[in-house]
Amino acid sequence: MRGTIQFEQQAGVARVTISHSARFNAMSRVMWRELRAGFESLQKSTDVRCVVVSGAGGNFCAGGDISEYADFRFQEVSLRDFHENDVWGALQAMLDCDVPIVAQIDGNCMGAGVEIASCCDIRLAGDSARFGAPIARLGFPMAPREAALVAREAGLTTARQMLLAAAIFNANDMKNAGFLSRVLADHEVASEVQATASHIAALAPQAARLNKQTLRALITHPDVVDGMHHATDSIAMHVDKAYGYADSHEHREGIQAFVEKRKPVFGN
Repeated sequence: MRGTIQFEQQAGVARVTISHSARFNAMSRVMWRELRAGFESLQKSTDVRCVVVSGAGGNFCAGGDISEYADFRFQEVSLRDFHENDVWGALQAMLDCDVPIVAQIDGNCMGAGVEIASCCDIRLAGDSARFGAPIARLGFPMAPREAALVAREAGLTTARQMLLAAAIFNANDMKNAGFLSRVLADHEVASEVQATASHIAALAPQAARLNKQTLRALITHPDVVDGMHHATDSIAMHVDKAYGYADSHEHREGIQAFVEKRKPVFGN
């Protein structure tokens, strides 16, 4: 059994569950491809207003499925294909998703788990969750795009300790590093994530998508050395299409509902 990525949807909330019980939800190649296809589909959906990513059985994701590594890691071409197409293809699909993504982090969040969580907008974790990328013990580095992503979201100091010293961090460490939005008692995580997702789903979906596009334009691409110049150019290009929502129903409804002192009713 190589695991699977499960997708469910209810009341505007899509639930993405990483499931590989034999490996603490470690990601296989098939799972990376399923994750990519699923998020590409979610990006096109007009019914989804929030996405929750979690792991099955008390763990988020323990990393990659090491049992299949011998099939492709020892040849440069196949290794590059794995990281640049399977892994980064899935992570890029998550980063490109305009729907808000909430991470529900329980138990182990290692390597691939940290990378997947790094693609989420809001991260809630139980107080017993553990984070790291101790691949130095396995004799290989983190792929460049993946390392840039983790360093951006967790901070360079934390990323250096993860990658160079195989350090393992607890949830409070990651909250202090700015990676986690909230740390909760383990038994509270699921209900708080559901409440957060339901709250987001009740807000204006068009505004959420536009806000994610704006925030994405602010992020410096890891291949660009002159980050500020690149960010400025990205915002300038984004401005050209940033106000097309002016005459939309959602825009009018939100303001009208406020004036009328009632709850807005947002459509897709």
